[in-house]
Amino acid sequence: MTRLLTAAGAALVMMLAGNAAAADGMKVIYHINEGNDQATNGLRNAGNQLAVDPDAKIVFVTHSKGVDFLMKGAQDKRGNKYEDIVERLKIKGVEFQVCEITLKNRKLSKDQFIEYATYVPSGVWQVTKLQQEEGYAYLKP
Repeated sequence: MTRLLTAAGAALVMMLAGNAAAADGMKVIYHINEGNDQATNGLRNAGNQLAVDPDAKIVFVTHSKGVDFLMKGAQDKRGNKYEDIVERLKIKGVEFQVCEITLKNRKLSKDQFIEYATYVPSGVWQVTKLQQEEGYAYLKP
């Protein structure tokens, strides 16, 4: 009988811990480095994820051609301004990080980017850091 109660207690603790983690939302990196088509897919995916998990912590980490959708005036193939989509996601807590090495290599400046962009020393370094140190899942749309 004691073993049965101990097992039931352990199951209850695990269930409660699982519910607490679900309530906090998932932590996810969207890794964007291939350009605007990939960014379009990622933005749509992030919106879908937030529809079922509004507490999700989502970070877009961009480098190489992946930074282009965060530049002022950037539009998708249908002529929609990326800034409008990014703004809607930013309001929901999504972060958009740009690689400073990419800026240097492509001779870009921060004033070419929309106000919602933040900057990290290296995109690939940031992806690794978020996974290893902060427990983020990795998605590459």
